[in-house]
Order: sequence, then structure tokens, then C-alpha cells
Amino acid sequence: MDTVAPLTGPSELVERELLDLFARRSWRVPLAVMFAAVLIATLAWGKAPHGLTLGWVLAVALTLALRAAVLWRLPHLERWSLKLRLRLVMLMYGLSGVAYAGSFALWPYLGDLERAVQSMFVLAVCAGGVVAQVGYLPVFTAYLLPLFLTMGVYWVEILATPGKPWWRGAAGVMALLLSTYGVLMLALARDTYRLYLQNFDTRRELSVALERAEAANRAKTRFLASASHDLRQPMHTLTLFSAALSMRPLDERTRLIAQQMNTALQALGTQLDALLDVSKLDAGVVAVKPVAFPLAQLLRRVADELEPLARRKGLQLVVGALPAEDGFTDPVLLERVLRNLLDNALKYTVQGSVRLDLRSTATGLVLAIADTGPGIPPDERERVFEEFYQLGNAERDHRQGLGLGLSIVRRLAGLLQLDLAMRSELGQGTEFTLHIPRASEAPASAARATAAEAEAPAVRGLHVLVVDDEDSVRQGMRTLLEGMGCQVSIATGTAALAEDLAAGRPDIVLADFRLRGDDDGIAAVRCARQRWPGVAALLISGDTAPARLREADAAGLRLLHKPVAVDQLMRAIVEEVTRDTDAAPAHVSAA
Repeated sequence: MDTVAPLTGPSELVERELLDLFARRSWRVPLAVMFAAVLIATLAWGKAPHGLTLGWVLAVALTLALRAAVLWRLPHLERWSLKLRLRLVMLMYGLSGVAYAGSFALWPYLGDLERAVQSMFVLAVCAGGVVAQVGYLPVFTAYLLPLFLTMGVYWVEILATPGKPWWRGAAGVMALLLSTYGVLMLALARDTYRLYLQNFDTRRELSVALERAEAANRAKTRFLASASHDLRQPMHTLTLFSAALSMRPLDERTRLIAQQMNTALQALGTQLDALLDVSKLDAGVVAVKPVAFPLAQLLRRVADELEPLARRKGLQLVVGALPAEDGFTDPVLLERVLRNLLDNALKYTVQGSVRLDLRSTATGLVLAIADTGPGIPPDERERVFEEFYQLGNAERDHRQGLGLGLSIVRRLAGLLQLDLAMRSELGQGTEFTLHIPRASEAPASAARATAAEAEAPAVRGLHVLVVDDEDSVRQGMRTLLEGMGCQVSIATGTAALAEDLAAGRPDIVLADFRLRGDDDGIAAVRCARQRWPGVAALLISGDTAPARLREADAAGLRLLHKPVAVDQLMRAIVEEVTRDTDAAPAHVSAA
């Protein structure tokens, strides 16, 4: 296992960061220093000559401006060595120290009290330098020495001045304190720089750990995508043949076997779809299409579909009063969120009920899913939203899914910009709430979803061109589509499609994304559209890698993932065939 070597001195990385740090602070630190200079000048105003006072303030301002300009440029002067640039930093701070030490030119004109106050300001500026320069001793010493030496000379001069014995005693104490204070500040600077180096080591180790975690996450995504593809290919074939088998006349026992096969395939397909949802969200290709739609109608439909599952578990699925108000969001993605939350509640509730409510509030509509399950411990309430984490499923019972439901819920809620909240009590249950905008508060141009959009005419009579390099998939597609009354043509890839000049124009092309060799479904669709401009097309793939999803999205092609449910396939075929020709992604054929 790789380790990060600790830093014990100013390595090149540290020196570069020091230059960046001085550059970032180049314009902020001088403001405080200049403020202290103005206060010292105020003390001397009316006592020292105005020209001397203003001249000193101007010298400090010009020196600080020069220092800021040089420090700001140093990180970008790569042609100069780091050592040289750090020496320039020392020079700039040394000049600043000399300019500030010039305040003691006002010393002869000040009274005893003003001198003490002036010394306090100078000491405060020195103390601030520890933080501003992170205790880097070469720079801090260059800044500190001119100030301390000049101040020390003036205080020692008081010791040698006859008269005022009490003040000479105070000056002696002050000189002793200055010496002690200087030593302490040097020690503080050294400790500050040591902490800075330790913090640098820690941040570097964290950065390396973060890079490793991100690399592991990318490897996980690639592995899941690859594994998902390898599983989806035979799953898709099984689904096609199983659906075709169910359409044939069967005896009762064989029909029961076919139904059980379909149930098992649907369960596996649901788990693969959860992995696909994560891949789509990682790829950033999930499009949000907000419309105004009857929210209560959606909730009742989903509840009716899940009610048999609740009844089999001996649970009550209660639907509260649903106000007849339209919501404004993406109904497809919201339904995914709702199904995940209800499925989760039904899965973990052993007895009692799951309740679905919709409340109208002053700020919008609040959708609530509450259960009488075991509740979630306080220390687990954040972890349940992590990927592949399941509460109370140490045995990894496959019937409880993969632990992706709530992770997908949170990410979809964020994508929809819906506030998601969770309240849970041990032994009492859990409630999730979603805040959904009203349609009345949506933009005037917002679309409205209608039930007619979901109605799909039959696919009977359509000419479908299937492009796939797997013989089993081609035969499964042919068996299924011909059983539904479609005319089916077959091609094994782009080359075969280009050579078969006898084939008539199809109504739609169903192309597998990954074909043999360097061939792919996008190339096949381009070939088909060069031959039959504007022909409808769908990509079908078992590859869930984010890069593949982005490729399909960039090509403007709709992508279905294996195994494709029969009703989903039929609905997608009808939607693409009936799509307005002007809306077809013409740029695919022009590529």
C-alpha cells in the first residue's frame, strides 16, 4: 500500500504553496498595517512637522503597494527559481519593516504616553506578522529586525537620558520586555510554521486519499457498468423469449411456470434498473421535464399498483385525502421517487400500515410517506442515503434489493430541486416528506401532461429493422415482434445494413449500441438515415457506463437498457414512430 512521506522541511511543494499564500494575502494584510500607520500619524499630528508625518505615511503606503504588487506576481514568474522568489519575498517584507520603523522619526516630537502607545502599535503589527507570514522565519525575521532594533535603540536612549529617574526605570523594564517579547515571538513563529508544515502534510495525505477514493469510485462505476452489460445481454434475450412464450397457448401448469419466470426476470430487472439509475445520474444525462399535472391522480395510480403487495404482507396502504391541485415537476422522475419511498416503506414495515398523504400549504404541496416500521437509529439516518447500504440486512437478502433506493431518491430530489426531509423515531416509524411546487406558481409557458400522451396505438403492421450482432437477441426480437404483428428485418451490423439494398424502408430501426468490433448502433442509425432520411430509431444496450450514456445523449438518440420490458419497448417504438419528423435528431445522419 502506498504511503505519503512526511515533509520535514521547505520542500518544493511547500515553497510553491508559500508563494501562493503570500500572493493571496498580498492585498489583504496591508490594510490592517496601513490602519495602524494612520493611528500613529494621528498621535503625531500637530506635534511633529506635517511634512515629516505625511512623508512617513506616504512611504509606508508606497512600500506596502510595491510589496503587494511583487508578491502577487511572484507565483507566475516560473522562469525564476523558487529560492530566488522567496528571497524577493524576504526583501519586500524587509523593506516594509524598514519603512514602518521610520515611524520612530516622529519619536522626538511625542510625549511619553504617545511613545508608549506608538510602541504598542508597532508590537501589534509585529504580532500580526506571525500570522500573516505563517511563521516562516526567513521572512518574519526580515520584517521583525528593523522594527525591534529601531524601537530598542530609542528605548535604550531613554535609559541614557539624565533626569526623570522613574521614567528611566520604566524604560529599562520596557527594554527588558522588548527583548523577552522578541524571543517569544520568534518561538511563536517557529511553532506556527511547524504547525503549518504538519497541516500541509495532512492536507497532502487527504488529497492523495481523496484521489484514491475517486479512482476507486471510477473503478466501481466501470465494474458495475461492465457487469451490468454482461448480465443484461442474456437477461434481455430471456425476457424476449419469455414474453413470446407467454403469448402462446399453454396448459395451466406451463403457464404458471412462465409466470414465475417472468416474475423472477422482473425482480432481477428491477435491481439492474437501480444500477442503471445510478449510472445515469453519474453521467448527468437525466433530463428534467417539468410539466403541470394532476398530482393526486399519479399518487392514486401508484398506490393502486402497490396495494396488492401491501395486502400480501398483511399491511394497510392508506391513502389520505388528496387535494385536487396540480403539481409542477417532472412526473416521470417524481413517480420514480414515490415508488422507491413506498417500496422501501413496505419492505421494512412488518405490521401496521404505510400512509400516503398530500397536504396543501402556503408554500406549495407536501407529499408525505409514513410507515409504522422499526424506525431508523439517529446514527444511521445519514448512512441510509449511501449507495449499497442497507439497515438490518447484514445477510444481504436479495429480496431486500441492493441498497440503492434512498440514494437514488436523494439524488433525484436534488435534481428536481425538491426539498426532501426525513423524520424517524425508533419503534414508531419513519416519515419522508417532499415539497412540490403548485402548477399555479409555474411559468405561464409551462406544459401540461395529459392522459392522452400515455395512450399508445398498437404496433401491429409496423416494419421494424433489428440491428444486433447476437443471434439469440435477433431471434428473440423477431419472435416477439412477429408475434405482435410486426414485419421484421434483420441486420448484423452497419456493413450488412449498407449492403442489403433490397430491404424496404422500415418504420423504425432498433439497433444494439455495442456491435461487433469497432461497429456500434450510432453508426448503424447514421447509415440507415443516409439511406432513409428521417427514419425513427432506438438504441438498445446493456452498457450502463456513464460515457456510453453521454454518447447516446450527444447523438440525440433515445437509449433503452436491457432487459427491456415488453410494454416499455412497445411504448418507446410507438413514441418514436409517431414523433414529428421535424423533431428527429437530424444531426445524427449528418455526422
